Amino acid sequence: MARIAGVDLPKEKRIEIGLTYIYGIGKVKSNEILQNVGINPDTRVKDLSEQDIAKIAKYIEKSDIQVEGDLRREVNLNIKRLMEIGCNRGIRHRRNLPVRGQRTKTNARTRKGPRKTVSRGKTKVGKKG
Repeated sequence: MARIAGVDLPKEKRIEIGLTYIYGIGKVKSNEILQNVGINPDTRVKDLSEQDIAKIAKYIEKSDIQVEGDLRREVNLNIKRLMEIGCNRGIRHRRNLPVRGQRTKTNARTRKGPRKTVSRGKTKVGKKG
């Protein structure tokens, strides 16, 4: 099993797609890595040799591509900084609301979670007469 940057790549997928399982590497970056290392993107992960895997891992390390833990840490620090300075984006993060200007009256269920039913108190209506 190929293990790069602490992530096990799926055996049956093409290496072009398998590299995208690493946080911080998308399809474009994956193709760039494979082109620079000289590996065919159509090769399956299970067909890679140990030397190929080592080449890919070495290229990712030496080219200063931030992946996995370092990238996650940086993103979290950026969000914490926004919350500390009290800007609008930071306040939206703190309140668990959509950050990028989406509407919240009807949508935003992913960010806000399941609906919390707010029931009205029943009022007694007196009969006249």
